[in-house]
Amino acid sequence: MPILSVLIFLPLIASLVVAFSPDQFKAYFKWFTLGVTAIELAICIYLYQNFNHDVADYQFLEQLDWITLPLGNLGVGSIDYLLGVDGISMPMVLLTGIVMFVGAISSFQIEQKERGYFSLYLLLSGSVIGCFMALDMFLFYLFFEFMLLPMYFLIGIWGGPRKEYASIKFFLYTLFGSIFILIVMIALYLSVVDPVETAVRIGLINDVSEITPQIITEVQNLLKDLKIPSEQIVHTFDLRFMPDAGNFLPDSWLNILSGTQIFSFSARALAFILLMIGFGIKLPAVPVHTWLPDAHVEAPTPVSVVLAGILLKIGGYGFLRIAYPIFPEVATEYAFVIVAFGVLSIIYGAFNALAMNDLKKMIAYSSVSHMGFVLLGIGSLTSEGINGAVYQMFSHGVLSAMLFLLVGVLYDRTHDRRIDSYQGLANKMPLYTAMTAIAFFASLGLPAFSGFIGEVFTLMGGFNSPLIPRWLTAIAAFGLVLGAGYFLWTLQRIFFGKYWVRQFEGVLEDLNFREKIMLYPLSILALVFGIFPHLIFDLTNATISELLKLF
Repeated sequence: MPILSVLIFLPLIASLVVAFSPDQFKAYFKWFTLGVTAIELAICIYLYQNFNHDVADYQFLEQLDWITLPLGNLGVGSIDYLLGVDGISMPMVLLTGIVMFVGAISSFQIEQKERGYFSLYLLLSGSVIGCFMALDMFLFYLFFEFMLLPMYFLIGIWGGPRKEYASIKFFLYTLFGSIFILIVMIALYLSVVDPVETAVRIGLINDVSEITPQIITEVQNLLKDLKIPSEQIVHTFDLRFMPDAGNFLPDSWLNILSGTQIFSFSARALAFILLMIGFGIKLPAVPVHTWLPDAHVEAPTPVSVVLAGILLKIGGYGFLRIAYPIFPEVATEYAFVIVAFGVLSIIYGAFNALAMNDLKKMIAYSSVSHMGFVLLGIGSLTSEGINGAVYQMFSHGVLSAMLFLLVGVLYDRTHDRRIDSYQGLANKMPLYTAMTAIAFFASLGLPAFSGFIGEVFTLMGGFNSPLIPRWLTAIAAFGLVLGAGYFLWTLQRIFFGKYWVRQFEGVLEDLNFREKIMLYPLSILALVFGIFPHLIFDLTNATISELLKLF
């Protein structure tokens, strides 16, 4: 059974069902969406349970020839429908299933234009999870771009007072970054050869099933010696072939031996920088982060949950899936730069969070700070650092979803997000106070919670890395102190003292049933993954060990 395709096409087909259903089924759209995301989550859990921890390669592979186009002297263009998961993508797929299901429960509060909202939400679900499973760069880019559309409308139609500004800013920033990724994608396509399909074309084998490592080596040697006619060379977007320098055309710009210079940069260095900008915007890293606070503040609660919980992770995932395996020597050369941007994001985001009076904006800036640890771990090029970075992405996805849900609880009751509008809520909302305390302490890195594991391992990677000075990692560690500062200060101002709420008569209602079934499981996950970090590290270790062999 093509289980990965089911994860993609089930929500896409469900989106069309919602879009074209008769009006008399309007009351069931939210339940239908919840059911679809529940099935998606069940499939993600099945994949997690059946994932072989000891295998570094891709699993659950699905491949179909999609587009084959003879281009004369330019060779043959080949684009495959190619899906698979490994130790880097499996945690992200599981996270997507969790967050989209929780977001669907949170979406029950949507009462306007339900057809459009739930149709777009399902469309977003299919395109996001496709990003984490696509192994053909063209297919990855297709999903990467496709998810901009539903997110743009979800913010622009169901958002707050400045929703048009926030949605356009989000769209333009991400589109700007994706253009850089597109340029590199085209350059890679013109440079990389599919050794398997080329072996079939030149008659070394009759079918792709006959391929062996010896045949691939023979094709690479023929390619190096310019003994393969150009019209028989098959160009590819397959991400599995791009890390192998032997699959690059000898005279191509991105061949590691070509030495091509563009604007005083080597072509490979320039390609890496373009990818760094493109994925850095999505992460987001300072200084290309300014779209994020606006998008979070204006987005409805479930959209903020999905945005912080999943979409930011595509930036870090892009570094590990595309930029680093394909350009390892450039990643090593620019390790200091990448870590410097990560540390800048940690400190700048934390100071901004300290200054915010808007609770949602404070959490948005805390996301910028926490995603800086992902860049620190990736840039360290150590096993601890990169394992910690993937763990941090998973942990932050769970915790940021919980944090934005908690903001939504208050906003639903008072339509006020200002921190100084609340005081003494612990006296009247004990369950809400407990959930907020768990989310805050887990996010600031308290031991026994998942946030602690991710941050500590990225810092360990930074201190152990021979590529970056230890003083830079020490500055990053100061971000932990700042994180504790803004979370504890917010906790003290909102929950302690005499009960008072600005411009609100009566007593705030504590968590209702719907809110409990969203928040309780997330708090349990934060604790379980904090106490048993091997639940993620067992997935990532083999794949990351294999990745580090490229450096």
